[in-house]
Parts: sequence; structure tokens; C-alpha cells
Amino acid sequence: MEKVIDAKFSNKLGTLTQAEADAAAFGIVKVDGNGKILLYNKYESELSNLPNDTVIGKNFFTEVAICANNRIFYGKFKEGMVSKNLDTAFNYVFTYRMKPTNVLIHLYYDKTSDSNWIFVKLR
Repeated sequence: MEKVIDAKFSNKLGTLTQAEADAAAFGIVKVDGNGKILLYNKYESELSNLPNDTVIGKNFFTEVAICANNRIFYGKFKEGMVSKNLDTAFNYVFTYRMKPTNVLIHLYYDKTSDSNWIFVKLR
């Protein structure tokens, strides 16, 4: 399965600034181990039609992208949190607060910075 990010991009996750995230041509959501949003980039904000300042601090799975709170999406995320080994990509359809939108999801745990990432790219 194609992934959204490559090794070159993943190497700078520990120091990724909001401006760098906003310049990316795909959605970037940094979350803690429970799914609380720590960073939400411009691409993702425009895709979801949710302003950045309204989602920071909220739970991605239970407050922002409720359609992702299922075994397929959140289940893979939780498994990765337990194993501290998360680097999986899958096709998904976002449906919450938006027309059905086909995307490629890439869930990633960066061991170097001990951070969790959700990358989103339109298909």
C-alpha cells in the first residue's frame, strides 16, 4: 500500500513547525496517545472545513473525526500505541460533517520524537 510520507519527511517530524506542516500537500494531524490533537495543518483544516483553532486540544476520534472512531481506523491506532510500532496505510472514506471523501490514511508513530501522526491524502 502506498504511504503518504517518505523517510525524508519522517526524519523531521520531531522538529516540524506549524508553518512547515501548513506547507505540506497532504493533511497532517499530530495526536497524543489518546488521540488529543496537538497539531492540525492547513490542508487538513481545509479538507475537513474545521478551523485549526477549533480542533487543537480536542480528541480526533471522539470530537473531530467521529467517523474514524471504529475498529478499522481507531483500532489500528490503538494497536500501534500499545506496540509502539505504528506505520500503516489504508484507504478510507471520511463521512462526518462532510460529503463522503475518499482518502489515503497513513498512521505513523515516530520513535525518535515519541510522537503520533495521522497523515491524510485525497485519493
